[in-house]
Amino acid sequence: MAPKSDKTVGGVRKTTGAKQGVKKSPVKKNVRKDGVRIRKILIANRGEIACRVIRSAKGMGIKTVAIYSEADRDALHVIEADEAVCVGPAPSAQSYLNIAAVIAAIKKTGADAVHPGYGFLSENAAFCRRLKREGVTFIGPDPRAIKAMGDKIESKRLAEKAGVSTVPGFDGALRDTDHAIEVAAAIGYPVMIKASAGGGGKGMRIARDEADVREGFPAAVREAKSGFGDDRVFIEKYIENPRHIEIQIMADRQGNIVHFGERECSIQRRHQKVVEEAPSPFITPETRRAMGAQAVALARAVDYVSAGTVEFIVDQRQNFYFLEMNTRLQVEHPVTELVYGVDLVDLMIRVAQGAPLGIVQKNIRPKGWAIETRIYAEDPFRGFLPSVGRLVRYRAPGEEGGVRVDSGVYEGGEISIHYDPMIAKLITYGETRALAIARMRLALDAFYIRGVRHNIAFLAALVGHPRFNEGRLSTDFIVEEYPDGFSSADVVHDDPVILDIVAVCMHRAYQARAAQISGQWANHERAVRDDWVILAPGRRTRATARIVEGGFEVAVGKKTHRVVTTWRLGEGMFEARINDAFYCVQVERLNVGYRLINSGSEADIRVLSERAAHLSGLMVDKPGRDVSNLLISPMPGLLVDLRVDVGQSVKAGDEIAVIEAMKMENVLRADKDGVVKTVHAQKGESLRVDQTIVEFV
Repeated sequence: MAPKSDKTVGGVRKTTGAKQGVKKSPVKKNVRKDGVRIRKILIANRGEIACRVIRSAKGMGIKTVAIYSEADRDALHVIEADEAVCVGPAPSAQSYLNIAAVIAAIKKTGADAVHPGYGFLSENAAFCRRLKREGVTFIGPDPRAIKAMGDKIESKRLAEKAGVSTVPGFDGALRDTDHAIEVAAAIGYPVMIKASAGGGGKGMRIARDEADVREGFPAAVREAKSGFGDDRVFIEKYIENPRHIEIQIMADRQGNIVHFGERECSIQRRHQKVVEEAPSPFITPETRRAMGAQAVALARAVDYVSAGTVEFIVDQRQNFYFLEMNTRLQVEHPVTELVYGVDLVDLMIRVAQGAPLGIVQKNIRPKGWAIETRIYAEDPFRGFLPSVGRLVRYRAPGEEGGVRVDSGVYEGGEISIHYDPMIAKLITYGETRALAIARMRLALDAFYIRGVRHNIAFLAALVGHPRFNEGRLSTDFIVEEYPDGFSSADVVHDDPVILDIVAVCMHRAYQARAAQISGQWANHERAVRDDWVILAPGRRTRATARIVEGGFEVAVGKKTHRVVTTWRLGEGMFEARINDAFYCVQVERLNVGYRLINSGSEADIRVLSERAAHLSGLMVDKPGRDVSNLLISPMPGLLVDLRVDVGQSVKAGDEIAVIEAMKMENVLRADKDGVVKTVHAQKGESLRVDQTIVEFV
């Protein structure tokens, strides 16, 4: 779907119309009796966070300006903003990170304030100083705080000085690999190698021995330089089986600083958060107060203003250690907003105008529970490899009943190779944790995406996992529960009969339509069968179905089920009350069967006559293409390194190639011993998915 209208005036795109389904905030007058009055905000970001800021700004009656790269010309944040300016080509360094281009956009549109979102320029002190010189309000902290907390080495020193508990480690930049090995040995394994200017899991490696340091240190340096333009790396002690818990703080220019409790962010993959919640199911009120007090003390030490997050590593005895401070809004801020009833973006804007918080700590109390899952364009069944392409179908669950969706995409839009693969954030709220989880499971079932691979099955498995439901979390959760990676065996349906029932209902409906089309409806008792054999992975079951008022009556095996539904032929979502429970099953008609997705489980089911089922068992599967002697690119991306030549012998586990996609390096290794026969791709080449890189003898 294209924007409703789009015209360019003096290099500025004026956009009107909004994508259906984007929730608008009620408009309020933006009046301030003191401080700066903000009339127009330029959002120096893209995607869902840009859309999020736009909604709060519009709710305050403030005009908005979007910036976009050439690849994002038709992005949702461009459509949602009042104005939009192109700031360069697709690569971030030439567009969203291009300070000169962003400043030019500010001048062109007359924006008097900038909200940086997160990532990109959000923690760039030089950008903040430049805005100050231009007389533009930065909706965030002052340059001094950004610089102090953005440097992981300096922030650790400041934290120690402020009386904040810190992790043992070496707080200087490492010179080279040998120096890293020396420092790691002195601290004692395991250690964490971290980029000084890092964040978002980039430039981070766990090392359990010297070999890990030799491999991890140069990789961390490369990622640090590529992602942050700063290749400094340091080392600290790695806390075993930790929890990752952070404190949300907010400060104004009058010296008032408060915290909005904690967020549990322990479910991580490759140091990137996957599921977050507030409050933590682990932290006691006493620990919450102690962590909050230390977070406030650190903020006060750097004269902090605006929203910020102090992150801690917490061991199983609730000892906590300062990890870092993010001087910006966090991706997971919605769970705090729902539990504490605040709009953090609104508060950031008001504080930037000079308004006092008007909140005291004793009145800030959590109410209920909120959980957030991050929906990414990646394939969990292929090692979480990025997926790019067009969103052929995109239907988010409705935002009612404790459900919130923060997204920056729409049906027909593109998921680009150039940026973070996030599609949306799904947030659910409940009076209890159990209710928030139940709503999350149902909302994940209702999230309909086609055209790119996504991680919804993985998220469904996580929130449905007994250990998650018990609150027994750590940053090692995913590694411990899925040591061999994620597979279809990890999402076996709790009650596969539900899928059988839905498949039989669909088949009965399609059979009835076929009888109508063929003119046999008058003799439908003969034309439409009521008894079939269900063929599904691992099971063969007899079933019958009848169309009744309001739905179907289905018998699977010896048990009869009542299905109440308004589903119609061709709809991709089968929503029904089956017996006494509500289900949302994603459905698709195949050539000879039906594909059903529910609770993360995907099953291809055929509904056949007795004779057809018998003959099906006699069919022989056709073998697939033999690719055992090929190294194939599992994703589109840039081949940044190729480490073999023709004739070279390799051993299983040897690094063959490094592909950069969506801001992350992916190392491809040999899965068996061999000799390189042919090299089909060259360093610096842009690869397509399934492209052959190397052929072995």
